Formats: sequence, C-alpha cells, structure tokens
Amino acid sequence: MKRVAVIVFPGSNCDADALAAARDAGSDAYFVWHRDTTLRQADVVVLPGGFSYGDYLRSGAIARFSPVMTAVAEHARAGGSVLGICNGFQILCEAGLLPGGLMRNARLRFLSRPAWVRVEQPDTPFTCLYERGEVLELPIAHGDGRYVVDARTAAELEAMGRVVWRYVRDNPNGSTNDIAGVTNAGHNVVGIMPHPERRNAPALGGEDGARVFLSMEARHATEHAVDVRAHDGRHLRV
Repeated sequence: MKRVAVIVFPGSNCDADALAAARDAGSDAYFVWHRDTTLRQADVVVLPGGFSYGDYLRSGAIARFSPVMTAVAEHARAGGSVLGICNGFQILCEAGLLPGGLMRNARLRFLSRPAWVRVEQPDTPFTCLYERGEVLELPIAHGDGRYVVDARTAAELEAMGRVVWRYVRDNPNGSTNDIAGVTNAGHNVVGIMPHPERRNAPALGGEDGARVFLSMEARHATEHAVDVRAHDGRHLRV
C-alpha cells in the first residue's frame, strides 16, 4: 500500500476528492498542510486542483513558495512520484518541476465541461494502466488552462515522449500542440489539466479517471516485486 500525501493549500477545493480517489484505489492517503515541512514518508505526492491563494498574481505563483514545496521538490528530485492536477499542474510549472506554464484560456472564459484526451505516454506512475492511444472523457474546470511553452521545448517534449495526455475532438483552451498533460525527463513528475478524481466511479458518470490512482498502486506492487527478487538473489534484473 502506497502512502499518498495530498497537499492542501489555502484555496484548494479538490483536495478531498483527490484523497477519496486515492483511498478508493487502495492507497494510504492523508492530508499535508502547506506550512508543513515534511511529507511524512510519502511514496506519492498529489497537488490537487483549486485556487491556491486565490490565484493572486498568477495561478500557482504564490503556492510555489509554500514551505511544503521544498519537501515536494526534494521528493521529486530523488525520483519520487508527484502528480499535479489542474492548479497542481500550475504549481509544478511555477516551481520549475515541469517545463512551460499555464496561461489564460484562449477565449478568456472559465471552462467547466467534459473534455476528451488521448493517452500519449503510459510510462509514468499515473498512466501505466492505460493503453497508448486510449481516449478518455474527463471533466475540466479552469480559467488558466492553456499550456504554453517555447517552440524548442515543445519539440523536445514531443521527441522525448513527454506529452502524457493530448486533447482530441477539440482543444478547449488553446494549449500548445493540444497538450493536456506533460511529464518531466524522469517520468516521475506529471501535470495534467483534466480532473481524473471527478470521474473515477459509476456514480460520477464513468471510471475513465480511476486508473490514474490505481496506477500508483500497480507501480508500487511492481517495484516491490522487483525489490524482493533482487534481495533474495533469484533475479538481479527484471
């Protein structure tokens, strides 16, 4: 069972949803307040959606200076898994843990509706139970969801397989290359704009988002199996 720290900032409003989704997937999930300086031995960190610090200055621009973000950055740089959803994605970009940034939607409107994304990269701790090319229907709810990045970095993301999800059918916010989610070079830090925690059960209209949270446990089980095999000497490489 993975320990999942859900970070709570002033203005977070999807923290309880993320916590519930992680627990439904079998994780030992708990809240960590933004002023805390430790993640309490978390295996996975989730930065949920919302309006941290009221989105003053720029979405995520103040939250990146919260004391807990030092621990989040250390966790990420040590190879720990980090997921940023919507506002969490914005915070990860502002903190320099992911490239690019999230700007005002192309038509300057707040969007709250279903969107469709194609799975581009299943090789992350949050997408390993999806198939490449699978199309998911997930809710979006953002005013600053337009992912922007310079042309050179965009080309690198595409070439290195670091686009995780891509909008299909339409591009709701004008994101560069229809990008809905990206990962870092190590594939352990992922940022996504759609909300998988809002579509992870039949009562919520579908389960397309459930495997984001189930993937965390699946990856944990695989890693544990590798550790056991390496320890008992039966297999040194898997």
